[in-house]
Amino acid sequence: MTSRYDTTGNVEAEFQPGSDGRVLVNKLGVSDLDEMDDIELDLLNRLHEYVVGSFQADQRITIADLREWHRRWLGNVYVWAGRYRTLNMGKGEFQFAASRRIPMLMDDLDTRILPSLTPCSGFSEDQLSEAIAIVHVELILIHPFREGNGRLSRLLANVMALQAGWPELDYTTWDKCRNEYFSAIQMGTSDYEPMKGLVRRVLCETVGIADG
Repeated sequence: MTSRYDTTGNVEAEFQPGSDGRVLVNKLGVSDLDEMDDIELDLLNRLHEYVVGSFQADQRITIADLREWHRRWLGNVYVWAGRYRTLNMGKGEFQFAASRRIPMLMDDLDTRILPSLTPCSGFSEDQLSEAIAIVHVELILIHPFREGNGRLSRLLANVMALQAGWPELDYTTWDKCRNEYFSAIQMGTSDYEPMKGLVRRVLCETVGIADG
């Protein structure tokens, strides 16, 4: 009997031959991790230019936007770009949302959370910190895509900040305190305040850089 957890034949679980299990199977046949990282970064920069150049300050962000961003970013690399993942995933002992629950959770994000927190035009610093914290935590906890959730979530936070009249965010603080960041994500299952504090620090650092 085949286990319902068997991932045989699921392209999301496959790695590129010759990559030693480090690069997901892809349309380009790339097996070198550094090369794939460069490709994804270049494509992300292009997506960033497109999104920042086309999104409006009074435009509500939707799940359709996020799926389209993901497809536009990675559609030429992975067959599953823009689709919800069908594998269960985690980081260490912490498990992200079960794949079967993703459609329901994303629908809740789309109908309950995003309409109340976007667009961010006219938000105070405290309102913006809270809005970004909630949306960021929820999206990371759901982890809707096979790859690229963190990077897409940062792009979304950038759009929210720009809507509120802030410059694009500098995430150096998060990069320097990865353990604190991930702890805030985990605590976000019941308390958004730790992530709200991290968002405030990013906003302060961003303003300092912009003023400098």
